Amino acid sequence: MEISVVHDPDLGRFDALSPDGERVGDVTYRRDGDVWDLDGTHVSPELGGRGIATAMVRDVLAQIRAVGGSVRPTCP
Repeated sequence: MEISVVHDPDLGRFDALSPDGERVGDVTYRRDGDVWDLDGTHVSPELGGRGIATAMVRDVLAQIRAVGGSVRPTCP
């Protein structure tokens, strides 16, 4: 499934959106300056196993790199 990843700084998360705009997952974070603590990755259970989480995390990491941030992953 193709997704787009949109940053929502007010909620402290990146949302994964399907082509029709439905939210299918997210990556939550806490930020301390340039350090982004990724503390949760979620995908709708009915969409598991389709590579959504992998695509979402790759995009999130690219967006953080683009603004000069570093990542501390604490998501189990």
